[in-house]
Amino acid sequence: MKIAVQLYSVRDHIENGEDLLAILPKVKELGYDGVEFAGYFELPAETLRKALDDAGLVAVGTHMDIKNYKPRKLMETIEYCKTLGMTTIGMGGAPHDTPAKLRDTCEILKKAAPVAEENGMKIYYHNHSDEFEQNKNGVYPFDALKDACCLEIDTYWSHHAGQDNYKLITENKDRIVHLHVKDGIDGKPLALGEGDCDIAKVVKAAKDIGIEWLIVENDDPVPTGLEDIGRSIKYLKTLV
Repeated sequence: MKIAVQLYSVRDHIENGEDLLAILPKVKELGYDGVEFAGYFELPAETLRKALDDAGLVAVGTHMDIKNYKPRKLMETIEYCKTLGMTTIGMGGAPHDTPAKLRDTCEILKKAAPVAEENGMKIYYHNHSDEFEQNKNGVYPFDALKDACCLEIDTYWSHHAGQDNYKLITENKDRIVHLHVKDGIDGKPLALGEGDCDIAKVVKAAKDIGIEWLIVENDDPVPTGLEDIGRSIKYLKTLV
């Protein structure tokens, strides 16, 4: 099992493309094997791929706005991410707070998923907590979204929503491509081991279903992104 980091966790260190290139070897020094992107600052894919290779990192995925998965932009998205070496591409969320928005999001994903698969890629959706709440039509957005594409379970937000992570992960093993390993208390994300999420249970579930990558994320790192993800990987390595 390998450990990656969602680069949104170190956004306080990244203001431009040069910063993004510079952060990669620092992430590697902390012990990470890969990264999940949250923006590219208009860097050419070839430039970013060289920086990844030089740092010894793998691009495991990405969070991009759902507009990038619409027909007009889909192939551009696929080709860019393919150059970076990805086989899975995703989003950090998409509109789903009304039945109409949920339907539109699912339609986009259902159309995009087979095109991605034809190009050797899978599209995934990253949850927060509100996907586990019923909408006014009595539908749980999570159930609709998991039928539209693959999943990246954010295990803190699912925990915060009252889900049993081991049950959630194992019951959806055929849909899950990645796990976000995150901690927190009362909806405030924290470094791993500093909150009330049962990270050991998440790791056990990941092992039981054969997940290749665990992806560390903190939406609110303290005191800096690098220091925060440094504490997280030290804790996580005691469990994996």
